[in-house]
Amino acid sequence: MIRRKKLTIFTDAKDSTTVLELKKMIEGIIKVSPENQQLFNKDNVEMDDHRALQDYGLTASSAKAQCPAQIGLAVRGEDGSFEQLEMTPYSSPPDLPDVMKNSEANGAELPS
Repeated sequence: MIRRKKLTIFTDAKDSTTVLELKKMIEGIIKVSPENQQLFNKDNVEMDDHRALQDYGLTASSAKAQCPAQIGLAVRGEDGSFEQLEMTPYSSPPDLPDVMKNSEANGAELPS
């Protein structure tokens, strides 16, 4: 899962995929060339183009479809400098109404 501001991209890659190959996948989606992209691991450390995803702990066992690993993306602006890494937090769903919290009844009358 690659995140930049309010953008979230889900992609599939092998453990041996290099960071540069991942950037090329991103280029196909957002039309920004790899040299104008910076990717950051979960510790917000910039990832090296020539290293594999597994070098950053991104493996099939740590990043699954139901629980994807997160990578930050920053792009180079028109002035030639990279933007600050920014990932807008997801909003939280509102609390369930009391009527929906009673899972025992499940919409049916309980016997008395």
